[in-house]
Amino acid sequence: MEKRQFLKRLGQATLATPFLTIPMDGNSQPANLPYPSKDDEAFWERIRMDYALKPDYINLENGYYNFVPTPILNKYMEHIRMVNYEASHYMRTVQWDNKNKVAARLAKLVNCSEKELIVTRNTTESLDMVIGGFPWKKRDEAVFAKQDYGAMRIHFHQQEKRYGIICKEVSLPNHPVSDEEIVTLYESKITPKTKLLMVCHMVNITGQILPIRKICDMAHSHGVEVMVDGAHCVGHIKVDIPALNCDYYGSSLHKWLSTPLGAGLLYVSEKHIPKIWPLFAEHEKDETKIRRLNHTGTHPVHTDLTINDAMDYLEIIGLERKENRLRFIQRYWSDQLREVENIVVNTPVEEARSCGIANVGIRHIKPHELAKILLDEFNIWTVAIDYANVKGCRITPNIYTTTEELDHFVHAMKTLAKRI
Repeated sequence: MEKRQFLKRLGQATLATPFLTIPMDGNSQPANLPYPSKDDEAFWERIRMDYALKPDYINLENGYYNFVPTPILNKYMEHIRMVNYEASHYMRTVQWDNKNKVAARLAKLVNCSEKELIVTRNTTESLDMVIGGFPWKKRDEAVFAKQDYGAMRIHFHQQEKRYGIICKEVSLPNHPVSDEEIVTLYESKITPKTKLLMVCHMVNITGQILPIRKICDMAHSHGVEVMVDGAHCVGHIKVDIPALNCDYYGSSLHKWLSTPLGAGLLYVSEKHIPKIWPLFAEHEKDETKIRRLNHTGTHPVHTDLTINDAMDYLEIIGLERKENRLRFIQRYWSDQLREVENIVVNTPVEEARSCGIANVGIRHIKPHELAKILLDEFNIWTVAIDYANVKGCRITPNIYTTTEELDHFVHAMKTLAKRI
């Protein structure tokens, strides 16, 4: 076989290589240790073995970055070595074929057409591409929430300065009485000039899951397009984009899908692709093809390849089983704190309105002070949230988190709630 043909086949084969036979690093468990078939604590104890956990603290801040479990990390390092070995030959031959295959598999995960999805670097890039590439005209209106992620809110305001659009904000209640309350809140800001509405699928600072389908149906009845921030959703809960009926959807895969840093996705409904201007100009001139929105220059292609391995790992766990586990561990700690004096849980009590993320505060302790005390005194790492109507720490355990660790957190919060 000629060397060139061999290298091309090696690059193509990287997507099909199983990862469970690869030895793990350091003190991790040996290769091929089986995963129990039953959905019980033994299964999650085995999953925990896949994570190299820093002993200095209990990590309850997985929402920023769900760091990579060892089986995926080993595949990531293998991809780095392969790309480095093949060098420009890989980049000029199968780079895009492989990325397109990954995008097609991601499309199946979220149940959309591969013609409507691209791999990006994160949610910010995905949604800011839509905000910045939207065909705005002066006095057009955009609607979003004060609780939305700052990068997108800032980008909307940049378009306000650049094109003279009008930005309108709502403030989401932490404990809505019904879906209709949320839908009516957004509808109250819509006028004939409203062009785009941004809404979180899962609010990043509280974990509240919003009624996306109902919001989209309402907005569409007024001729308004809807862009959904699903940063925390893919790999966390079931995402069925056609069922949501949204126009645009962005997510970060290095969160709950546990890819290496710098991986995201963007969905654009096929009918809207031609009107969105690319972030950077691309060779693709066909305005109907979503690939024209995907040009960012030379980038770490080994990260793209590892998305495939992260989906393999998710299939071992099972998305439904993972979602159930994340909801269980969130409710395990939050239900114990909801009725405690001086403690405020900023996440809805109804199970369907949240999953793995929740937010909790103590009335007499500022959020940043609370986060510092939890780390300094109790060795618990989390993040402070103090804006809009959310004052507390965002708590994001992961599937490796044990109930014993959560018991320690509950004890810490109860202790601090009594401290005056």
